[in-house]
Amino acid sequence: YGNFVDDLRLYVKGGTGGMGYPRLGGEGGRGGDVWFVARERTTLKSIRDRYPQKRFVAGAGANSRVEALKGEKGKDCEVHVPLGISVLCDDGKQIGELNAAGERFLAARGGLGGSLATNFMPCKGQKRIVRLDLKLIADVGLVGFPNAGKSSLLSKISHAKPEIANYAFTTIQPELGKIMYADYKQVVADLPGLIEGAHANKGMGHKFLKHVERTKQLLLVVDISGFQLSIKTHFRTAFETILLLTKELELYKEELLTKPALLAINKMDLPCAKDNLNELTKQLQNPQDFLHLLQEEMIPANMLEFKDIIPISTYTGEGIEELKARIRKSIDEEAEQENEEYQKKKLLLLQTSEEERMNR
Repeated sequence: YGNFVDDLRLYVKGGTGGMGYPRLGGEGGRGGDVWFVARERTTLKSIRDRYPQKRFVAGAGANSRVEALKGEKGKDCEVHVPLGISVLCDDGKQIGELNAAGERFLAARGGLGGSLATNFMPCKGQKRIVRLDLKLIADVGLVGFPNAGKSSLLSKISHAKPEIANYAFTTIQPELGKIMYADYKQVVADLPGLIEGAHANKGMGHKFLKHVERTKQLLLVVDISGFQLSIKTHFRTAFETILLLTKELELYKEELLTKPALLAINKMDLPCAKDNLNELTKQLQNPQDFLHLLQEEMIPANMLEFKDIIPISTYTGEGIEELKARIRKSIDEEAEQENEEYQKKKLLLLQTSEEERMNR
């Protein structure tokens, strides 16, 4: 999986409390806490490299003494983590999430200092093993089978420079590229090639599919001439490829199909591309009429509804500017819709509280 780390197991332990002072009723200081703090330009790999032991222990509380009957709190331990982190217990249960810079999560609480309630004996801090699970946060997630041209597309529309070659699995780690617009930036995540059976964790299925979960929108990238992974696998037309990608997303997590989606038809510079596009357009307009051409296990229960279908060529640059404009338009529309929904909820809450006040 290259140098990309998206899963890390850590040992965290809160500090032990300080000793109480029984003769004068002094209280020991509380042990320090371990905090995860979300910070930009941080990676799980940097945490692993900097702390190879992967142990984070907070400071102990100060003992109560004649000069200071109330002992000082132990020093907190802060661990800087990347944005888009889910914090899981060792049994896999999610206990927290960090999505925005500055967000904090209490990973291990320090123990109480010795006091009358504890017979002046200090308590030990909380200790546990936690897992940090990273899901890239992006505005648009590129989804497609190997060699559909996702890496080439990312390099055309953004400043990312992913490795590009003519073999199937060029991309072995998710790439983030920023699309630059006149007024602000958008982010695109390049997702490495999926293969049939990715939902069942074939290839690196789950490693890559989980990154789709946090993208706000999907951008399916399909080769107009079809796709064949190797001579041992079936050749798939562009229409079959779209249905297979939909099926993979559906089998992994059905909610993914509710995300807004765009479709980029790549390699329009190839011979017969125009004829293939006309055929594909007919098939997408009435997919039910063409499902008999596929095996039953390839047919998704629900179809993805594309907001836009854009023919492009990463080789000649055809349609690239239009695609950038459509991505921007789609994101702006969704943001506007979210804002309207938020305003409606706010108004409803105000009305409800006003009615309650009147009824009193």
